[in-house]
Amino acid sequence: MDSTCDPRNDLEHCLLDGSAMEAFREYLARRVLDMQVFIPVRDEKHQIAGFQRSTQAEPMVLEDDAGRRALILFTAPERAKPFLAGFPEFSGGLLTEFSWVLRRIGEDMSVALNPGIDEGFDFDPHMIAMLATLLVDDEEPK
Repeated sequence: MDSTCDPRNDLEHCLLDGSAMEAFREYLARRVLDMQVFIPVRDEKHQIAGFQRSTQAEPMVLEDDAGRRALILFTAPERAKPFLAGFPEFSGGLLTEFSWVLRRIGEDMSVALNPGIDEGFDFDPHMIAMLATLLVDDEEPK
């Protein structure tokens, strides 16, 4: 079996299990909100012992020829390695819940989860907006 078809965590199991379901989007939405994702971030030049001096991490956002922007996320850091080989400036990353990302993502932004591998999914801006409505207001960090 190809290593890209071997789910390694709950989110990847969800992506594989849900892909055959007719109601995949709703199923996926309800399950992924509190699952952990990996966000590649741009590392600063002249790092000191692996510490980032800036308090602002710059996440990986790619734009297609039509000007549509997508935030790049992965289900685990090891899933990111092959994709990020072509982007050496993005050698850092953050692990956080998908709900945290949803609370901070800009309008008209897509999300590409695990781009280039089978356990991936693209969330268009409409789906991102729908997912954001599932977040409970009182869960907002204080």
